[in-house]
Amino acid sequence: MGLRCGIVGLPNVGKSTLFNAISNAKAESANYPFCTIEPNVGVITVPDERLQILEELVHPERVLPTVIEFVDIAGLVKGASKGEGLGNKFLANIREVDAIIHVVRCFEDPNIVHVAGKVDPVSDKEIIDTELQLKDLESIDKKMQKVQRSAKAGDAKAKKELASLEKYKAHLEQGLNARSMDATEDDKEAVADLNLLTDKPVIYAANVDEESVNTGNEFSRALEEHVKNENAQVVLISASIEAQIAELTDPEEKEMFLAEYNLKESGLSKLIKASYSLLDLITYFTAGVKEVRAWTIGKGWKAPQAAGVIHSDFEKGFIRAEVIKLKDYQEYKTETKIKEAGKMAVEGKDYVVQDGDIMHFRFNV
Repeated sequence: MGLRCGIVGLPNVGKSTLFNAISNAKAESANYPFCTIEPNVGVITVPDERLQILEELVHPERVLPTVIEFVDIAGLVKGASKGEGLGNKFLANIREVDAIIHVVRCFEDPNIVHVAGKVDPVSDKEIIDTELQLKDLESIDKKMQKVQRSAKAGDAKAKKELASLEKYKAHLEQGLNARSMDATEDDKEAVADLNLLTDKPVIYAANVDEESVNTGNEFSRALEEHVKNENAQVVLISASIEAQIAELTDPEEKEMFLAEYNLKESGLSKLIKASYSLLDLITYFTAGVKEVRAWTIGKGWKAPQAAGVIHSDFEKGFIRAEVIKLKDYQEYKTETKIKEAGKMAVEGKDYVVQDGDIMHFRFNV
């Protein structure tokens, strides 16, 4: 399963700088490929030190990390929901992503003009929210018109659906995002086909000045306070630092550069980890002489479902999974010695896959 994140924000908040840094971040994935699907979509491999450990143990012909897509959605402006600027086109792009990375300006720079004349992260965030909420209201109103006819005719299912749509409408009209509503499963089912923009999980990327990248500043703290009741994460980044990191191809140079800022990892790595955490995603691995590969699945998935990510036949004909823990691989070095030590677990259909599991699937179709 591929992960797709849309980067949104007002003009001049550092969104394009961040996207360009991501697009140039070949060094982030060593010798793994980077590609651009179209001008505003970048695909980058997910950095995972566990792959390097497995590569050194297994010596495969190739190593395939999992990937994440970043979609640069043009700077939204006030009125985007009504088609201002490139509003309609890019609001449609947001519908296709799994999560939103909302870049919010949390730095002052007299050389970079703010569209509103002053730096105010809370106001900036609310402008984007309002545009997305207005578009969601438009979607709900259209569906309500269709459902009302059936509800008036006495259709019990339509009446139930209409009640859910009215709940969402009332919530959005209060200036609140759909994701913050206390929704039942029936409510969620009523809007599932609408792919509501404000229902998508969101990460706020607080774009701070270089000096504030570890501690934050008054602007980022104001943003954190404002969104504390949302199911969202705030990640401190400095787009200018990311742009400099993207220019470095030597891993040692990159480590030295990060150390200068007392950083353990790049902002890009933090965003990827936050995206996985927000969407409850984990990684498992397959390892053999042909390839070592990372696979992205949902937390809580059982072995057959995880096998289906490789091929549907693996899920249909699932017999068992042979599971090795990375620490055991590091200790015993080979599969043969792992088996001899009794450290290879044989699991059935009810096994819940754990992050970092190394798996072989046995199946019969």
